Amino acid sequence: MSNPAAEIYDLRGLKCPYPAIKTEKRLRGMPSGATLAVETTDPLAVIDIPHLCNEKGHTLLASEKTESGHRFTIRKG
Repeated sequence: MSNPAAEIYDLRGLKCPYPAIKTEKRLRGMPSGATLAVETTDPLAVIDIPHLCNEKGHTLLASEKTESGHRFTIRKG
């Protein structure tokens, strides 16, 4: 069984700490088990987003480099 397609949250162009703050806020409004793909251009997001997942009990399913930055796929805990 495949996961339902992740909702894409475009946070490109935002600087630290906004990608992590906005990701946390967005996840708060989602049901447990929902998947969110976050697109960022902030180089610090590779530290902040995994840290956010660890702190809040979410699962980082994927972290991949994109043409313009980074994409994180998160399952809400």
